[in-house]
Amino acid sequence: MRTTQISLTEQERRMLDEVAMRTGRSLSALIRDAVEQVYGSERSTEDDLVAMRRAFGAWSRDQLDGAAWVEQRRSGSRLGQHRL
Repeated sequence: MRTTQISLTEQERRMLDEVAMRTGRSLSALIRDAVEQVYGSERSTEDDLVAMRRAFGAWSRDQLDGAAWVEQRRSGSRLGQHRL
């Protein structure tokens, strides 16, 4: 493992300190995890584009758009039972 010095803003350092205290993990471990998540070899830009292309137009097969679907769910009898 190689040692690397980085500069963080006060806010970034505070966020890392909070997570480190909450999880018991070191700052180094948190930073390594973040680097792996963003730049790791498990995902590529091409993988992300393929996923987006598959999802694009998913609502077009439905008769409702997203807003209408939410409204339909909100107006269901489930909510009427809990109103005062």
